[in-house]
Amino acid sequence: MSAVEQWEAALAEAGELTPGIVDSILDAHGERGARAIEAVAEGRVKEYRDFTVVVGHEDEYVVEDDSCECADATYNLDDDDPDQLCWHAIAVHIAGHVDAVDYHDMWYAEVREFL
Repeated sequence: MSAVEQWEAALAEAGELTPGIVDSILDAHGERGARAIEAVAEGRVKEYRDFTVVVGHEDEYVVEDDSCECADATYNLDDDDPDQLCWHAIAVHIAGHVDAVDYHDMWYAEVREFL
């Protein structure tokens, strides 16, 4: 079982971020894990009809099937290693298990037109 699968299974069972689960996330992902936990705590994981989006400090990032459009995912991570995720993808995993996804009954493509 990968490190992501381990903390994700524990999180699914607990339904909340416990100190032990936070430690597992930080052990597996370091600073990326810390940023993901912060994003979830701040309600920055949003789901639209077409995409899940994580609001970063400078932009919004679309996350689909653990794939993200951010520079970290594009240039620094090994696509073949399931444990290497950017903080945006980690945040989506966490938010889904702790019921912290902000749902919007609209298309993200329409929202982007206003930005």
